[in-house]
Amino acid sequence: MEHILKGKAVAKEIKENIKTRASKLKEEGKSPKLAIVRMGERQDDIAYERGILKNCSSVGIEGEVFKTDRDASMDEFVDLIKRINNDSNIHGILIFRPLPDQIDEEVIKNIINPEKDIDCMNPVNLEKVFEGDMKGFVPCTPRAVIEILKHYGATLEGANVSIINKSLVVGKPLAMMFLEERSTVTICHSRTKELQEKTKASDIVVTATGRAKMFTENYFGNNNIVLDVGINVDENGKMCGDVDYDNVENKVKAITPVPGGVGSVTTSILLRHVVMACENMK
Repeated sequence: MEHILKGKAVAKEIKENIKTRASKLKEEGKSPKLAIVRMGERQDDIAYERGILKNCSSVGIEGEVFKTDRDASMDEFVDLIKRINNDSNIHGILIFRPLPDQIDEEVIKNIINPEKDIDCMNPVNLEKVFEGDMKGFVPCTPRAVIEILKHYGATLEGANVSIINKSLVVGKPLAMMFLEERSTVTICHSRTKELQEKTKASDIVVTATGRAKMFTENYFGNNNIVLDVGINVDENGKMCGDVDYDNVENKVKAITPVPGGVGSVTTSILLRHVVMACENMK
């Protein structure tokens, strides 16, 4: 297997599949469409939106932005989501988070139509993952981790995996996905004892703590395959992961870079879900 697990090749493969499927849908008179919901003018949201729209146009998906003021009321926001839910020309909904304080995310994630829930917010879709059903809308970042490992030929069956994250966004659904691949999974977190020993003894280590360069070479050995999900900014203002990449890269068996690793595949998974939703639309 390659040493640097770049996301670009994986994303390209997924996008080619999306293009083929989108083209087939258009021949059938269907046009896959994504609704992007953005509150306010946060620069990181706008940059992300620009990237999503560019990716959409490159694979044959239409993208439309639904923008509200950052101080829009809960009622206004609920009405917007319901309107998009009821628009039969829209197949996928992507809500930019975090949402402002006046918006109750617990309510919103239950309102979003599960059949358009490409970012796996609705508990209905999350429940399927925990029941072992991976055919629907699964969380995009965990799926990106699995796709990268499979693309580069990593052995998942029987592998010992340490996931350093216990959230419903990454850690828990990813653990379920690894279990479906017959891996043996340990979920670690800030209170885990002897963490360095656990990571060193693992075949695969997934870090998602949101702490820049937290994982130094002391956490790894020659047999580790490291998937770095963290997106942080270092002391020089440069984007980096949770892993101290410069000092860890030459010590481990394989590693994903940041940027250019897991994140670059996540968007492709999101767009694949839009096409899937369009295919499922009766």
